[in-house]
Amino acid sequence: MPTKLKMPPSMRAGDQLNNVGLKATPQRLKVLQILGSHERRHLSAEEIYQRIHEQEGGVGLATVYRVLGQLTDVGIVDRHIFDADSGKAVYELHQGAHHDHLICIECGRVEEFADDTINERSRGVAEARGFALAQHELALYGYCNACRAGAKRTSS
Repeated sequence: MPTKLKMPPSMRAGDQLNNVGLKATPQRLKVLQILGSHERRHLSAEEIYQRIHEQEGGVGLATVYRVLGQLTDVGIVDRHIFDADSGKAVYELHQGAHHDHLICIECGRVEEFADDTINERSRGVAEARGFALAQHELALYGYCNACRAGAKRTSS
């Protein structure tokens, strides 16, 4: 498995691919373009495929999955599973700095946040149990303000 490289998000997609030993194919570049330009940062393979199909087509769903796997393996893209029931993965461009996620269980909105206290506490918990923490992923689930406001209106 290739070594994951941490690259600045400002680096051109073709350069990122070349730096990790992947050829800058049209399929890889298109997946990266969709992930980098979409208003939602976390997209499923099916959503990426749909956007490519709407724009120009020519890339199959199996190719999108294969490209996402390659980009995840080299650390350009991060894979998350926010809905354990469905097991459906979503993908985002790796931004370099660690962040965690808040997920609305009503509308699916995902908000990113970084908290040094959580990061320090995670390291402390791991060390107290004899682990050397390599990474952590935290997802907090609840209701966003918009969904809470909508629930209040419908219950009145």
